[in-house]
Amino acid sequence: MNIDIVCVGKVKERYLRDAIDEYRKRLSRFAKVDVIEVADEKTPEHASDTLNAQIKEKEGERILKHLRDGAFVVALAIEGDQLTSEQLAARIAQWGLHGVSHLQFVIGGSLGLDPRVLRRANMPLSFSKMTFPHQLMRVILLEQIYRAFKINAHEPYHK
Repeated sequence: MNIDIVCVGKVKERYLRDAIDEYRKRLSRFAKVDVIEVADEKTPEHASDTLNAQIKEKEGERILKHLRDGAFVVALAIEGDQLTSEQLAARIAQWGLHGVSHLQFVIGGSLGLDPRVLRRANMPLSFSKMTFPHQLMRVILLEQIYRAFKINAHEPYHK
C-alpha cells in the first residue's frame, strides 16, 4: 500500500523530524510512506475572517494539486469521525480488501482545511475534539498508522 501524508508547512523542530523519520522507517515494512509538504501562508496575528478564508483557500489549492485520482483521501478535521486504534486498523484493512492501494491523509495548517479539500476527502477523521499543533499531528498520525498495521499483523506493539 502507498500512503501519503499531505500537510501544510515544514516541521522545524528536530525532535519532531526525528520522530517522523522513525515512524516512516518502522512503517516501511508494511507500506511505502511519503510526507508531502506544501507551503504555508503567513497568518497575521489579528487577521480578518476574510483573510483567514483566503489563506485556507491558497493552502487548499496547494493540497489539492497533490491529491491523486483513485486515492482514498482521509482529511484530518476536528468535525470528523473519531475512531479507536482498533477501528482505524479495521478500516485500513477493509480499504485494502476493497482495492484501495493508495491512501492519502491530509493535515491542514493552523487555520484548518479549505472546504474544497474536505469535499474531496472520502472520509473526515478526528483524533480528538482538542486542537493539536499540525506539526505534532504528523507524528501522532504516523504512530497511529503504524499501530494499525501492527494490530492487523497481530503483533504485540498495540498492547
